[in-house]
Amino acid sequence: MKRMVDHRALAVAGFVSPWSVRAGQEVALHLSCPDPVDRVRAVRIDTPEAVPVPWPVRPVASPAPQAFDRGSRLVVAAEDIARIGPVEGVAVEVLLTRNPSRRTLLRAGPVRVEVEGERLLFLLDGHGTVGDLAVPAQRWMALRIESRGGGTALACQGGDALSPLDWRLDRPDLAWPDLPGPLMLGWGGDEREPSANARFARPELRLGGRRIAWRFPARLPGTPVLLSDGPEALEMAVVNLPTFCLRSPRWDGSSFEPRLVPDHYDAIHCHDTDMGAVDWPATHLVAVPPEAGPGIYAIEVAAGAQVERIPFFVRGRTPDAPVVFLVPTATYLAYANEFLPQHLFPWVGTDRAHEFAQDNDLRSLYDHHSDLSGVSITSCLKPMPTLREDYSYPLCGCGHNLPVDLRLLRFCHAQGIAFDLVTDHDLHHEGVEALRPYRAVLTGSHPEYMSVEMEDALRGFAAGGGTLLYLGGNGFAATVAFHGDLMELRRGPMEAGRTWDGPVAEQALAITNEPGGFLRNRGRGEFSLIGGAISLMGFDGARPFRRTGGSRDPSCAWVFEGVPGEVFGETGTVLGGAAGYEVDATDPHLGTHPDTVVLARAEAFPPGYVPDPTRWYPGGEPEAQARRGAEMTLRHLPGGGMVFSASSVAWCGALPSPGEMNDVGRITLNLLARATATGGTGTPPQQANQEGDHR
Repeated sequence: MKRMVDHRALAVAGFVSPWSVRAGQEVALHLSCPDPVDRVRAVRIDTPEAVPVPWPVRPVASPAPQAFDRGSRLVVAAEDIARIGPVEGVAVEVLLTRNPSRRTLLRAGPVRVEVEGERLLFLLDGHGTVGDLAVPAQRWMALRIESRGGGTALACQGGDALSPLDWRLDRPDLAWPDLPGPLMLGWGGDEREPSANARFARPELRLGGRRIAWRFPARLPGTPVLLSDGPEALEMAVVNLPTFCLRSPRWDGSSFEPRLVPDHYDAIHCHDTDMGAVDWPATHLVAVPPEAGPGIYAIEVAAGAQVERIPFFVRGRTPDAPVVFLVPTATYLAYANEFLPQHLFPWVGTDRAHEFAQDNDLRSLYDHHSDLSGVSITSCLKPMPTLREDYSYPLCGCGHNLPVDLRLLRFCHAQGIAFDLVTDHDLHHEGVEALRPYRAVLTGSHPEYMSVEMEDALRGFAAGGGTLLYLGGNGFAATVAFHGDLMELRRGPMEAGRTWDGPVAEQALAITNEPGGFLRNRGRGEFSLIGGAISLMGFDGARPFRRTGGSRDPSCAWVFEGVPGEVFGETGTVLGGAAGYEVDATDPHLGTHPDTVVLARAEAFPPGYVPDPTRWYPGGEPEAQARRGAEMTLRHLPGGGMVFSASSVAWCGALPSPGEMNDVGRITLNLLARATATGGTGTPPQQANQEGDHR
């Protein structure tokens, strides 16, 4: 379904490709704008003040209003069907989900099968509806339409023994029509028509004594074209990113592993809200000069009174700094275009990006499709207006993700701390080699998602003597997979909290077929890597930290040099303090290493902060209440490096503004100075004096 971009909330929408480049390369701007564009220029946005940079900008096409192509479908071209001979039947397995209006499930030339409410309608051009029946949702059915004795035969059969379905209708009065094609599943061919919400498996065409069949792979194909079995190799186009690797009629619960039983997972799910990479043309090319400094930049577009900045990331040509900032592009992409329906999530503020998402019916990986199944795969080749330096998260009325991370980088600039930059996507593809030139890896406020390759690289870096300074909260938690411009996230039961939960049987990632869900469930993840994991989430105000006795040990006391008091982080731009939004705590039963020292705690969080539903406390409610807090940690590693955890999404928001200093800034400077001076702690690990401050 083609739908023109609704620009009421944003006069300028677009994206930059590639998202991450080396200095000396070129990026393209893809723009949708209904108004004349007055100015396009590059701007550096990670400095204390945004700075225009004199990079060459070359127009290559006139900006114009663009369209979103919404909804996935499967198409076999008419000319391909015409060359294989007369078609005598069409069959497919279908599972219906929620369709709010009449939709086309199957079209084969003049034959159509549509769904309206809880009824299937069989239609034939020139004859209207030739058969209909009531059907259950969420049950697999086998549909078949074929020639019989010169007439037309219809059939629908279901496999549930408790609610059997065996419907057949012979229409000898209806001559079997010529089926010149095209064959379409999930769509009727009209650009104004939304796609159907349904699962499909094993479509086939019947031609005399032979069949041309497609088997959907359990792993996402590398191209948007599937070939049929047999010598004909008929092409089926997979349009707009339906979900692969889902339970089919063959799934019997005997295995949750698609690599063992791929035929149990040979189904795909088409949604009317699916959207892959958008095909907007490039409107401008921007040359990044070889001498460009690593950092976060944006292409600034001015159209009348509206000015928007569309970010991208520049890496240095050579690693010249001791610190590398790991840009959490996986988290950025997961949150991009979050819908946040206000009847479910009351807003305390507003933001034009979320209004744009709602106006254009966009979805993030936190959202449901219109049939209430979870959105699990997305592309970075699309507008992401929630990725913006002035973005304000409506649930808390303050910055989230990029604006908070920019505060950290602006602090580094103001303090003269040189840094390089690597994105999650870069780290996934390059592994530990992307980190080896540096002494310390610095994270942003919320590096929640990572691939196994990314985590392997961070573990290898730390084991080799590098230092990981994790300045966020709820990080390193859930598995994602990458393929080209795509990123996939599968959630398991009881993982989501405020978003969708997936069945355990569909937790495998289609891109790799590896298990999705929490990394900790695979013997990896945040507890063993950085010492803790999310303990609380809320928007009712942040809390300060208080030092523990363990922080006085000589192996740790340097963290607090220049910090005069016991309490710190009492102010901040994220909910008013240093510990808030999402905070972490240790748990030895879940993998916190005994050498992990708790440096400080934040407690007395408001009742609106909800605990992580995956945690269990043997002491029951008294222990759960006693553990309601954030725990800042430090661990010295045998290889000479260290791992520090700020344990809070709000930490970077509590850093001082340029020209100012506070306790959070002093602690951060102490960590950077120690990590970059020696590549690690500079001192051997020592035992903390106070019992109970190790977890």
